[in-house]
Amino acid sequence: MSSNKTSLVPAAREALDKFKMEAASEVGVNLKQGYNGDLTSKQAGSVGGQMVKKMIESYENSMK
Repeated sequence: MSSNKTSLVPAAREALDKFKMEAASEVGVNLKQGYNGDLTSKQAGSVGGQMVKKMIESYENSMK
């Protein structure tokens, strides 16, 4: 069984995909729907890093 639980909740997958697209746009990476294996490691890392940054900011704001 896969450990990826977002496949069980389609709304969660859609929200994560939207969040990823927004983060990519903010750092200037052009993501496509579906396969993005042509991205460099630097581009993929900047998208992931932006997502983490936004999640931390959101958490910190909720703690105020």
